[in-house]
Amino acid sequence: MNPVIDVLMKRRTVRAYEEKEIRREVRAEILQATLRAPTAGNMMLYSIVEVTDQTIKDRLAVTCDDQPFIARAPMVWLFVADYQRWFDYFRASGVEDVCKQKQIPMRKPQEGDLFLACCDALIAAQNAVVAAESFGIGSCYIGDIMEQYEIHRELFDLPQYTFPICMLVFGYPTSEQVNRPYTKRFDERFILFENHYHRLSREELNEMFAEHERQMSKGQGKESNFGQAMYFRKFDSDFSVEMNRSVQLILKEWMS
Repeated sequence: MNPVIDVLMKRRTVRAYEEKEIRREVRAEILQATLRAPTAGNMMLYSIVEVTDQTIKDRLAVTCDDQPFIARAPMVWLFVADYQRWFDYFRASGVEDVCKQKQIPMRKPQEGDLFLACCDALIAAQNAVVAAESFGIGSCYIGDIMEQYEIHRELFDLPQYTFPICMLVFGYPTSEQVNRPYTKRFDERFILFENHYHRLSREELNEMFAEHERQMSKGQGKESNFGQAMYFRKFDSDFSVEMNRSVQLILKEWMS
């Protein structure tokens, strides 16, 4: 098998780590691979905050939905969608004065700019994941960093045109993690469409989630089916409500 494909196919989320540091030279290679990620207009609309302070890691383990393994991760990187750097550069380059001369308002970052910066940051994050995996280093995405914006904004000194889109924690997996069964993905026929989007019928949805329904029937869950379980455990959960509240605040401040 192609070695790159092999790395991608074997990758899994890792939340338990050996007490083993990531060597400086390995970290440097992961970082260089990260910085080579595709980026809109070669603008690199993201920043990476490496968290080395244990007190901050401990705090994040609480604010990111109470996940203690965050505090034990040897390497923690926060990926920030960042238009602040370019907007500051535009101002430093005299764009505001030129706009006044042309009698036009200087445009500020808007929603489309935010989405583009989020794409840049997430693409770079995935490069980091793949690079780390090639060294035998596991990783876990922490989407909960989008929650508790007021706390995280202060914790990382985040200015207006930044968005903490995701966080990655890295470490060498324990033997139990290495030997853990892989999580199955949905069959490609439910994901890949040709030329046009295909909205799944009820029958197709039943087929798509059939294995999940079978697994759930073996348990003792309160919900009657997998759809109800996912709705209440994920989509309408407390952390999801908080995430949406926090993101709405970030968007409000971005557009203010």
